[in-house]
Amino acid sequence: MTTVPSRELADRASPVIVRGRHILCGVDSDDRAELHAGGALLVSGGRIAEFGSFEQLSLAHPGAQVFGSAGDIIMPGLVNAHHHTGLTPLQHGTPFLPLELWLPRFIGWRTVDPYLDTLYSAIEMVESGVTTVQHIHGGPTGPREGWLAAPEAIMRAYRDIGMRASYSFMWRDRNRFVYGAQEAFLASLPSELREPLEGMISGSPSSIGELTAHFEALHDSFGAAKDGLNCVQLAPANLQWCTVESLVAQRKLAERYGVGLHMHLLETPYQRHFAQKDTGGTAVRHLSDLGLLGPNMTIGHGIWCTESDIDLLASTGTCVCHNASSGLRLRSGVAPVKEFHQAGIRVALGIDQAGINDDRDMLQEMRVAWNLQRSPGHDFEPLSERQIFRMATENGAATTGFGQLIGRLELGRAADIVVVDGALLTRPYLDGDTDIVSALVQRAKCGMIRDVLIDGRPVLRSGRMTSIDKEAVLAELETSLQRPPTEAETARRLLAKALHPYLRAFYQDWPMPEPEAGFRSFNARR
Repeated sequence: MTTVPSRELADRASPVIVRGRHILCGVDSDDRAELHAGGALLVSGGRIAEFGSFEQLSLAHPGAQVFGSAGDIIMPGLVNAHHHTGLTPLQHGTPFLPLELWLPRFIGWRTVDPYLDTLYSAIEMVESGVTTVQHIHGGPTGPREGWLAAPEAIMRAYRDIGMRASYSFMWRDRNRFVYGAQEAFLASLPSELREPLEGMISGSPSSIGELTAHFEALHDSFGAAKDGLNCVQLAPANLQWCTVESLVAQRKLAERYGVGLHMHLLETPYQRHFAQKDTGGTAVRHLSDLGLLGPNMTIGHGIWCTESDIDLLASTGTCVCHNASSGLRLRSGVAPVKEFHQAGIRVALGIDQAGINDDRDMLQEMRVAWNLQRSPGHDFEPLSERQIFRMATENGAATTGFGQLIGRLELGRAADIVVVDGALLTRPYLDGDTDIVSALVQRAKCGMIRDVLIDGRPVLRSGRMTSIDKEAVLAELETSLQRPPTEAETARRLLAKALHPYLRAFYQDWPMPEPEAGFRSFNARR
């Protein structure tokens, strides 16, 4: 690996002034935007130290570095509350299929350096105004002595960029390939498929003791970074992938270490059906019975929640992370985000593997999420742009391990700040009556992000990465994948394709919900 940071991250001890036509501090729970017009803020020691006029602050701090201009928009850094990998599944050659048929295709992916892979997606996130990410890694594989290598490379990539990152790995201890008994499914396969799959299972940790030890090693490595840029959370993979014993173990670990949990749940109707078969009730009720719901639990997706599930999530203060593009691309469905909000659930926003344009553009993900919650009818009240913006900032912050440190521009909070080029946002014209949050959600694009500061340090300046040579990263990643696939990679690709018809057969008779059972209707059959 030859790519290195182009220079050391800037010293956050130096004072910084950020100015703009509007400083958008955040959106409160009553849907009100807190705006400071024609002002500036002072950053000292990585924290927001003072608000005032630019003239006042620059006079008091003549040596301060200045970001923004009199016409720019200043806003909090965005939070991608659900992220997985660098190269997208499509880039790996995986076609878009329903989730249960799609995930096993990952077996056939090329081997990619996790450091370069993480840099690739992190650059895309920063360029769209993301300052914090919840990275949900696939988990350890291979010999135990190598389990920390990938997470260490991932977190080193975020630190080299200067990005705030919460790391978790998908904890699973059952049902690796289908939503059912692993042994029975493997027994149904011909030996040429069964044997390599059995080898993959044997090479992955599955005991609660092994997974607990891995989490504790991660927590020791970077679970409580002194500069507040790294933390570690737990990620129960999903109900069908975790035994009751492992769910309880993770709850106890979260309590002991004071960390949050982020759990994929009810992403597809097949997961809903599995929960009914496996527990005799809903997945949400099952988690409640195990004591897992509460403000420290975030449900990833939650597309197939019932009304009673929503009530239970609301009453326990459980969070939900909405991944709009993912539900569309995988045909998983559209989460009832409007109903989540009406119930008082805190909803975050994530891009998942990739957004609608097969990239990590958080600005666009806000637009996708906003448009998905707009139903026909004059009396329907859709989500506002301000609610979407809050999902991408303060609500997302609450689902990471950084809590009250980020998500808003307030005195004492971390200086995670995005400068949007006001001239580009409004060109050629934007009426003065246009709400500034509406303009940001509807019109902002990556090319309009001028500067990004994280913990008071510039990581993007005038549209260019400051601590990483972007072109060198892309060139090295490209070069590393120009080699022919290895025999092992080719074998895995063939195995993933050969497994497909057996997966389809497994789910063939699983029921799908009736269309009229949804929360809203978008067309009519008769």
